[in-house]
Amino acid sequence: MSLAAGGAVADTGGMTLSLVMDGHAIEAPEGASLIQAWIAAGLPLTENVGCMGQGVCGACRVLVRRPGERIAAAALACETRAEAGMQVAFIDHFPARRPHAYDLDAMGDSWAALRQVDAVFPEAKHCRHCGGCDAACPKQIEVQKAVTLAVEGRVLAAGALFDHCVMCNLCVAACPEHIAPSHLGQFLRRMANSLTLRPGDLIERIRQIEDGAQAIDLDSPGSRP
Repeated sequence: MSLAAGGAVADTGGMTLSLVMDGHAIEAPEGASLIQAWIAAGLPLTENVGCMGQGVCGACRVLVRRPGERIAAAALACETRAEAGMQVAFIDHFPARRPHAYDLDAMGDSWAALRQVDAVFPEAKHCRHCGGCDAACPKQIEVQKAVTLAVEGRVLAAGALFDHCVMCNLCVAACPEHIAPSHLGQFLRRMANSLTLRPGDLIERIRQIEDGAQAIDLDSPGSRP
């Protein structure tokens, strides 16, 4: 079997592999992502998963341990293929310790960038450089470097490193100083875009949402965890 677009299972000869997901021993179609393997096993999605038409990207965070490996690694279930003997555990959402309030319209020009970073994320200057955020990131973002650049006031360079962040918040769980690096990255990107020309892909996505082409089903199972 294999999984077609939309998660449907197509019959391609019955080739499957065995793995364990959240304590369930399942048979997954070869070539399936972990999310597809979970669905193919008939198990319900109990958390919001953005690429399934609900919730947000980054919600399918998992810990993965392959045969012969001692340490589990963070990954995203949507982009990680199932492998024989793999052990997988979904990870709960880790919210930031406190909300980060800011008003982009009141920030003025880029001369105030460093002051704004320090005002909204004062914890950032206390980074221990332990590397926990880098190890936790399933997108291999140089999170620690980005935090350092932000503290130095190099907002554009720091924000660019967070371009592929999906807000899974695993770095939030890993940070002993409660910096909430993913939220810092979101703030940096928002600040940079508020002070420069808006990126074309953002403009296009907003247009899609306004036109109803990017539908979000708020009544789908798990969309309101």
